[in-house]
Formats: sequence, structure tokens, C-alpha cells
Amino acid sequence: MKRQLKWLYDRYKQKIQLRLTVYFLLILLPLVVVSLFAQFRAQQVLLKQTAERTKGALTSSMDYIDLTLQNVEEISTLLATDNSILHLLEQIGSEMTPQSIVQFAELSKQLSNVMSINHIISQISIYHAGSNMLISTSKGVKEVRNEMHRERLRRFAETNGSGIVYMTPEDPFAGDDSFKDVVGVDSVSLVRALDLYNSDRQPNLLIVTLNKSRLLQLIRSVLPSNDAQIFLFSNNGKMVTGTGPGSTELLNDGAKETGMIKFRIDSRYYKWSLVMLQPEDELYMESEKTKRYTYFIIGLSVTLALLISLAVYNEIASPLQKLLQGMRAVGSGNFGFKVETRRKDEFGHLTRAFNQMVQDQKHLIETYYEQQLRLANTELKFLQSQINPHFLYNTLDSIYWAAKNYEADEISEMVIHLSRFFRLSLNKGKETFTVEETIAHLHDYVRVQQLRFLDKFSVTYDIQEETRTIPVLKLLLQPLVENAILHGLESKPEGGQLTVTSRIEGDCLVLTVKDNGVGIPRERLAYIRDELDRLAKQKDATHLSFAQEPVHDLYGLKNVMSRIKMLYGNRADLNILSAEGEGTTVTVTLPLDKCKEEFHFDRVRPYPELGRNVI
Repeated sequence: MKRQLKWLYDRYKQKIQLRLTVYFLLILLPLVVVSLFAQFRAQQVLLKQTAERTKGALTSSMDYIDLTLQNVEEISTLLATDNSILHLLEQIGSEMTPQSIVQFAELSKQLSNVMSINHIISQISIYHAGSNMLISTSKGVKEVRNEMHRERLRRFAETNGSGIVYMTPEDPFAGDDSFKDVVGVDSVSLVRALDLYNSDRQPNLLIVTLNKSRLLQLIRSVLPSNDAQIFLFSNNGKMVTGTGPGSTELLNDGAKETGMIKFRIDSRYYKWSLVMLQPEDELYMESEKTKRYTYFIIGLSVTLALLISLAVYNEIASPLQKLLQGMRAVGSGNFGFKVETRRKDEFGHLTRAFNQMVQDQKHLIETYYEQQLRLANTELKFLQSQINPHFLYNTLDSIYWAAKNYEADEISEMVIHLSRFFRLSLNKGKETFTVEETIAHLHDYVRVQQLRFLDKFSVTYDIQEETRTIPVLKLLLQPLVENAILHGLESKPEGGQLTVTSRIEGDCLVLTVKDNGVGIPRERLAYIRDELDRLAKQKDATHLSFAQEPVHDLYGLKNVMSRIKMLYGNRADLNILSAEGEGTTVTVTLPLDKCKEEFHFDRVRPYPELGRNVI
């Protein structure tokens, strides 16, 4: 046994095909178990729900049968204690006279009237012991000639007293077929003595026979299909009616019918029973279809697992794993990684081609893309590199103190804002501001322009609290604000309004610069949009920078569009809305994940009081 297990284990370790087969089967095993368990539970639930529905319907039918039997017993009590009937029977002697015949006819008519009030009753009969006559609503008046039949009727009246007995054709009392014909026993008959409250009563009997077909019609309405069967049994276990040849064995809880499911309900009052048989295949028809589909899917899955394991063999997984490691290393930036291989088959060629591709990509990055990135990085510093901020800051500081000495307040304020603007532009060599720092920096520039234009326009900052600490590219909004002032508000005599907002919409940061200036003519606006769209759609590596092509106009807008596309990806966008004479709105949309991915700063707010202010 150990040798066989060791042989199997060695084969398992040596053959990747065997390992893959085992792995696939292990993956399928929980699915197979869950599928089979779900199928089993579905059948149980279906059986339980069907049993509840069926028992509910049977209970309703049995309650109706109880009411019917109760009504029949009440009718029999009324007839057995009816003084007119009892008096009529007392007047009739043992000899038949014309008057007796008239009295019997009157009695038969009276019984017919009573029978009409209950559709379940098929016949009402009265046995008159004095004359041995049987008065029936269906057969009229006839004499019981057989002495044995007479003895049975008298003995029944004396034995049962005032009690009620339900008699079926199978009862010993019913006797042979000739006696059944005499008393009119159909499916079941209620038999009781007349003159209940008289201890010296004559052995006269009242026989109320129930309509078998109507009882069957009543219980048959609950059958779920034509193949199902239902049977009604009396309290003594005798079958009253049914859709087939039933037997008392059906009342035995342990008895089972082949291929059938049995449901039984007992009467609460009369202890009668309803038994229904429903075919199992009919009940499980839909679940059997599902079971076949489940087995088919399981078989198909196992077959596919075997076929796949046959296809994936001969150490295919090993070179693929090595290639995967190489791809991960290259993806993390390690272009010096090399996948070692000695194979000479397709995987060997594929591995060597991968190594060559990595070397070529490394060469391209070093010789071309890095040059382009350096060019783009130089462009990002273009605005700052036009002047020497250190020199300007020191010079402006000297001018500020000179203006303060001569009490030139407007000049000193303009100089201090301009000085702060250039000082913040340095930002210790970093390329990003938070949104709050960007607005503070922008405010210094705007204040200089307000002093320049003698406060002919005001500015509003609407900064959403959640956007304050989000890092954005330095000097991103300054070209847009400059365009708004110089091209929109400069020509407006008074009442100029500049609004700068920041908010989060979905997964994007949205920055807006809006003015109520002169607006942009329709033709000019269409031209601007076309130029920006053309710049945004340039995906080739040779167009990493808009500075690679001659720029005749729209320098600020192209500068912003090019920078956000390079650093924030294709989801970044710049949109312009304008109406001539109403103003212009420029919106910059930046994806939040790129903001967090590209920049990781935790800055202290230099102006915590900056929020929504009008200047």
C-alpha cells in the first residue's frame, strides 16, 4: 500500500498534467457538492410547500364535509322527532288499506320536500316495522318480503337505540346485494331509529343515503392533476367514495404506494378521513429537469477540467511564471531584469524576445523619452524661468520699504503683493501647491491687478472645504485669471466681477475662473475650442509639449491644456463657455486619483481665514 501511495506521489510531483488535473477537480469539488446540496434542498422545500398547500386544500374540503354531515344529522333529527311523521306511522296498521296507501304517499311527499334542502342527500327512506313497508323518495313504497331482511332491520333498530350509524355497502349489516337494493345503500347511509324520545318506540328506521357522485365531485375539486387520486373514508375505516379502487390500507400511516406521495387529513368532528395520492414524478417534474441540467453541467465541467489539464502540460506553467516575474519587475521600473532560459522551444524564443524587448524599451527610454520628459519638465518651469525670482523678491522688498517711508500706501501694497507672489512662486523648488495655497498665491496676483486698474473689478473666492488640501500644479490658474482680467474685465468700465471656485464633482476636482466681462465673439470662441481640441488629441510621443510647434496665440490656454494633459492624463480637461457681452467661464477638471498619485504633500495652510471673500 505504501509503495502504491509513493508511486502516486512521485507521479504527482513529476507530472504537471496530473497536478493540474487534481487542482481542477479540487476546484470543481465544492461546486459539485454545493450543486447537489442545493438540488436536494430544493426538492425538500418543494415537497414541504406542496404538502402544506395540499393539506390546506384537503382541510378545507374536510371542513365542508363535516358541515354537510352535521346538516344531514340535523335533518335526520328533525325527521326522527317530527310529530306529524310519528303520528302518521302510528295510524298505519299492519294491514295495507287504501287509507294506508294515501298516508304512505303523503309521507313520501313530505320526505321529498325535506330532501330538496340538501343536495348531498340522494335518498331518504323510512322502514315501517308494523307493515314491513319501506317508504323511499326514489323508489316509492314497497314491501320488504324477505323475512331475513325484516329481521336485520328490526335488530338494528333495537340494538342501536337512538344513536346514529353510518352504513356503507361493505358493512356486515348491509348484507347481500338484495338487501342493499332494498334499503338503497349507495356510498354511505345514515341509519337511526324514529321517535327518539320514546323508550317504548316501535322498531321503525330512518335511512338517509348520501349522493356518492356529489361527494366525489366535492373532494375531486382539490386534485392537482388527472393522475392524482383521492379517497374518502368513514369513521369505521370503510371507503365512502374515491377516484379509484381504494383500500383501508391507505389509512395506515406506514403504508406507501409505489411512485406516489400520500397526504391524509382527518375530520375534527366525525373522524372521517381524506387521503390523496399524487405521483412523485409529477411533483418533482420541474426539479428533475433542474437535476438533469445540474448533472450535465457537472459532467461537462469535469470533462473540461480533464481536457484543460491535458492541454496545459509539459512544464508550460514554469516558463510562464518566469515571464510573469519578469513582467512584474519591468512594470515596477526594473529594466535591468533578465529572464534566464536554456530552452530552445517556443517558450525559449518567447523568453529571449521578451528580454530583447526590455532592452529595446530601456534604450528608447534613455535616449528618447527621457529627453522628451526633460523637455516637458523644462516647460513646466517656463513661467518661473522668465525672470529671477530671488533677485526680484529682494528688489521689491527694497521698493516696499522706500514706499512706506514716503507713505505711498498703494505702491507699498502693490509691491508687497507682488513680492509675496514671487516668493510663493519659489515654493522651495517644489512644483505643486495645495488648492488653498494656489488661491492665496493667486490672490496676490489679483490684488496687484486690482491696484493697477484702480479697483474697477472685485473678486470672489468660493472654496469647497474638502478641496483645500488637494495638491495641484503650481501656476495652473494664473494664466486663466490673467486672461479674464486683461481680455474680459479691462474693457468693462465698472462693476467687474471675477469668481474663482473649487469643488469636487464625483471623482474629479473642478476649478473654475469666471468673469462678467465683454465675453468672446462666437467665431473667436470656436477657433479657441478647435485649437485646444487639436492639442488635447495629440497622443503621439513627439507631441508631449506644445512648445515643439510654433505658438502664435493662445499661449496661456495652450500652456494650461498641455500641462494638465501631460501630468493628469486624458481625463483632465479644460472647457470654455462664453457669451459676448455677458462674460466667460473657464473650467479645469482634474481626476482626484491623479492628484493623489502624482503629488504627496501635507502643507500647513498659510491663510486659514481664506474662504469665500469679496475683495
